[in-house]
Amino acid sequence: TVDALAVGRTPTPGRGQWASRLTGRIPLPRPATLGLAHPFARPVRSATIVAAIAFGAAAVTFSVGLGASLNNVQASEGHADVMVHPGLPPTDLPPGGNGAPPGGVPAGPADGGPVASAMPRTPLDQAAIVKAIEARAGTDGYCGLATTEVTAAGVTGAVETLAFTGDNSSYGYQMVSGTWFGGPGEIVVSTPFLTATGTEVGDTIVLTDHGTELTVRIVGEAFNTENDGMQLLTATATLAAAEPDLAPQEYNITLLPGTDASAYAKALSEDLKPLGAHAATVDDDTNEFVVIVNALTTLLTVLLVTVAALGVLNMVVLETRERVHDLGVHKALGMTPRQTIAMVIASVVVTGLAGGAVGVPVGMLLQRMVVNDMGRTAGFNLPAAVLDIYRPGELVLFALGGLLIAVLGSLLPAGWAARTRTATALRTE
Repeated sequence: TVDALAVGRTPTPGRGQWASRLTGRIPLPRPATLGLAHPFARPVRSATIVAAIAFGAAAVTFSVGLGASLNNVQASEGHADVMVHPGLPPTDLPPGGNGAPPGGVPAGPADGGPVASAMPRTPLDQAAIVKAIEARAGTDGYCGLATTEVTAAGVTGAVETLAFTGDNSSYGYQMVSGTWFGGPGEIVVSTPFLTATGTEVGDTIVLTDHGTELTVRIVGEAFNTENDGMQLLTATATLAAAEPDLAPQEYNITLLPGTDASAYAKALSEDLKPLGAHAATVDDDTNEFVVIVNALTTLLTVLLVTVAALGVLNMVVLETRERVHDLGVHKALGMTPRQTIAMVIASVVVTGLAGGAVGVPVGMLLQRMVVNDMGRTAGFNLPAAVLDIYRPGELVLFALGGLLIAVLGSLLPAGWAARTRTATALRTE
């Protein structure tokens, strides 16, 4: 009781003096160096401030990472800027017509979505279409796409197969492991297919296409959610022995940066109209689930950052109230209000940087765990482009975000300390 009444809440004499001497050697104004040494006088209390700031920094890092991962997942589903379909564009259809030009070619889908497996194959002038695509300014790459069905050993029912031609047959898929097919006899599949067949990248499997057995090798695992992941990707030449007449029913085109997709599609449609085909832009609508998750994570992050800042505010107010007599001494020795504010803010710099340094790795780990679990729940392995989304510059900003949280939490008590009268502070114990 006597010790408590005599000492009060002040730190033990001598605690943190080594930090004060050390910071005094830093070429900064003395109020700032005094503030930098304050956290070491109360290490346990400073640790709680670090924990609060780390909590906020981790929340920001996790939220940004989760949103970026979900956006990358959605981006992996859109593989082209412009698509070429058979038939006339919808705006040119005659009343009651089906879009077939005089040659009898029916219209294909014009919404930029996947081609239905039941789409009738029509005799398009493939060479002329490719020539028109290559000649059009702004073309970065293209691939022809034919859709068919095969059966695979170990899988019940037919498996949709996409057969590619052209110079851009990678089609934008993100690879999880292995490589993209390089020629006939090689296929790329996704995780559900590997799980259903009990195979791995590098294994061979027998496909049956129109009664013809084809032995192919799985050379890569791609992140492909179409048809619940039960889809094969290969070159058209792989199926040539079973379907020699298999030809692309649409073309997917990627454009050079800065190219106007609408103007490109309109100009290309004029070139393709005599060939019984048209071009249309691909509309990548944002998934509603992604929008909802991004909104919720943003709201949660704001709340958690607010809680962290309030925790810092509470600790700094307590620290400042306990040190009010010391503030009076400093003021009596000539410390100005601005110097007082600088000292109080400097007292949270060390804890802010430490909290950011701790919180950022925690947020990164949490993002990877959550996204990986989401992928496994859906039955997919995720590519590096979905998991590894942080850049070094972003991580530095997130770490400095911990300092920002600390500074925001210290502004109110710093202002109170600056306004405190010297005589009042000296009378206070």
